[in-house]
Amino acid sequence: MPAKTYPKYRVAAAHVAPVFLDVDASVAKACSIIDEAARNGAQLVAFPETFIPAFPVWSALRAPIHNHELFGRLAANSIEVPGPELARVCAAARTAGIFVSLGFNEGTTASVGCLWNSNVLIGDDGSVLNHHRKLVPTYYEKLTWANGDGAGLVVSDTRLGRVGMLICGENTNPLARFTLIAQGQQVHISSYPPIWPTRDPEEGGNYDLANAIRIRAAAHSFEGKCFNLVASGFMGRDMRDALAGLGDDAARILDNSPRSVSMIIDPTGAQVGDSLCDSEGLLYVDIDLSACVEPKQFHDLAGQYNRFDIFKLTVDRSANRPITFKAADTEEPDDVLTLVPTQSL
Repeated sequence: MPAKTYPKYRVAAAHVAPVFLDVDASVAKACSIIDEAARNGAQLVAFPETFIPAFPVWSALRAPIHNHELFGRLAANSIEVPGPELARVCAAARTAGIFVSLGFNEGTTASVGCLWNSNVLIGDDGSVLNHHRKLVPTYYEKLTWANGDGAGLVVSDTRLGRVGMLICGENTNPLARFTLIAQGQQVHISSYPPIWPTRDPEEGGNYDLANAIRIRAAAHSFEGKCFNLVASGFMGRDMRDALAGLGDDAARILDNSPRSVSMIIDPTGAQVGDSLCDSEGLLYVDIDLSACVEPKQFHDLAGQYNRFDIFKLTVDRSANRPITFKAADTEEPDDVLTLVPTQSL
């Protein structure tokens, strides 16, 4: 018997749309998809970027001074960690006995208007194994989300292997990607939005989102010698119709901008199985983690194919919070307010 074993199992990429800006309905849809993936033999299912309750495409369609109402609806339908909505998803994962990667808009009790682009990895026992906030919102995303921190740059050691995740443009950041590779990552989860308008489609040269995803996914798999589970969003009819009236050109831009794509990449950088782009669905692929071993003989960036005497990376994993309360060490005068107990928001 070998000292180490490498699991084989089925994964699922959920190329799906939320119920636009409806947190309760989107959570219910997520729970239904979790159950469906488990019934079809998947042991891990990944949802797109900010599946709950929507990706703020409106920021690409008109000036921010016109989008206050949409931002307010997004904030009202965002979820907290921990919170009742996340608890429902965790319960669904526990009942189905499946690992879940979930993208969502995250709010906080510290502010009614601060949001993050977040992702959690949930274990098959319903526990939250990792909670990650996108490090830097991309381009017009800065109109919606705050910067995240390094607390979620973690690879979780599970019965499915060592699993880590990055959100959308973070997969372009070589330092973020190396941070996961250097933790022995075997399965990488990449989440993306349904659409990425950057200019008038009739002018040409619009951002080819699907091609950009393929480049990044293949690069990370090839460099890290890991599987890459890519889960991208889908723009449902409710979202399209809600945004089509935002301006004279909104409908045309939405209908002609490049769509996203979901796929699974193996440790050589090659796509395994089919991909999903123009229709909703669950994409299933069977993976074998033993395939991560042989390519390490060629380029092991976390081992023999590096020069750690030359290159040194330090990652700050502290969770940035707005305030920390400390218990009083000495008696204070009656007119001095003391905040207790010790905790962080």
